[in-house]
Amino acid sequence: MKKHYHVFFSGMVQGVGFRYTARSLADKYNIYGWISNLGDGRVELDIEGKAHDLDNFLDDLKNEFRTYLGGFESEELPYSGIYRDFKIKLY
Repeated sequence: MKKHYHVFFSGMVQGVGFRYTARSLADKYNIYGWISNLGDGRVELDIEGKAHDLDNFLDDLKNEFRTYLGGFESEELPYSGIYRDFKIKLY
């Protein structure tokens, strides 16, 4: 089953390699979508893929940056299939 999540990470998540680690993990788990720093210090993520791959991706990302994370908000959206790769977007 494929899913779509829109996620916000807060805490010390900018300037620590968060987006580049996410891109590497996206390749590992065949996750598609994008990630971007926000002006308020948070990181925004919009991803699609197989449910278990998304869960493993998010678990690995949160575990890798557990000492930097202050918060995590996730919303499940309808799967769209619009993404073909994973991009780091500039804000």
